[in-house]
Amino acid sequence: MKTLRFLLALLAAVTLVAAPPQRVVSQAVGTDDLLLALAAPGQIAALSHLGQDERYAPAFAEAKKFPALRNSSAEDILRFKPDLVLMTSFSPPEGRVLLQRAGVKIFVIEKYERLEDVYNSLRKLGEILGRTSQAEEVIRTSQNRVTDLAKRLHGVKPVRVLAAGVYPFAAGSDTSFQDLCDHTGALNVAAEAGLKGIVPMPTEKALTWKTDVLIAPQERGENLTEQLRGIPPYKFMPALRQGRVVPIPGALFSATSHRRIEAYEWIARALHPERFR
Repeated sequence: MKTLRFLLALLAAVTLVAAPPQRVVSQAVGTDDLLLALAAPGQIAALSHLGQDERYAPAFAEAKKFPALRNSSAEDILRFKPDLVLMTSFSPPEGRVLLQRAGVKIFVIEKYERLEDVYNSLRKLGEILGRTSQAEEVIRTSQNRVTDLAKRLHGVKPVRVLAAGVYPFAAGSDTSFQDLCDHTGALNVAAEAGLKGIVPMPTEKALTWKTDVLIAPQERGENLTEQLRGIPPYKFMPALRQGRVVPIPGALFSATSHRRIEAYEWIARALHPERFR
């Protein structure tokens, strides 16, 4: 009898440990995307404070169905009584410490520069949420879209592009912009010049990169070309003077989830319209 009670208690303990979280809070837009794609609706306690803003969030319309954080502080997160919090490598470290001290389980997305990084995160999160089949379905759908796009672009001559914007930074290799270039028939001239990561824009050197097209995030109602005309080095580039600029919604341009595939398709259509007729 004692043995039976012991086995039942052990089974209950194992079940408790293995039970998927039921109150998940997402701190960032990218983790919002993953959670919305995988979780059962009842598992979502709250999404990020930017998740309902179309300027930053690809899934803003869907995010409006759920509560939102007021900010990304640990105090604000804790008011939702989470049993799991999704964070990123760029989340404030002090917030992570406070949540850990409160005994909250944390899942941190460390890498997101490449689509393969996103697939890895989807699989890990799927396991944690008890939604492995949903994760594999999201990955399978994403892979099919990427394969279809690659077939359309097969054999195209890469267009020489540079990421542009109102901030004086360049995106070289090992960035999400490089990932966009790798999937859209584009050559990142900053990476070709040896730049790695997000670094200060080398203004004078950038003028020697022979840039065919500028790709830049644009918000609704903005005149991107006019903005760039006042910013070096873009204002000196033939690509800008000749109107060779690809504007893309900021939420897609900066997507760190599987939603970046929408950015692939957007940019590919702009750079190689002949393959989409």
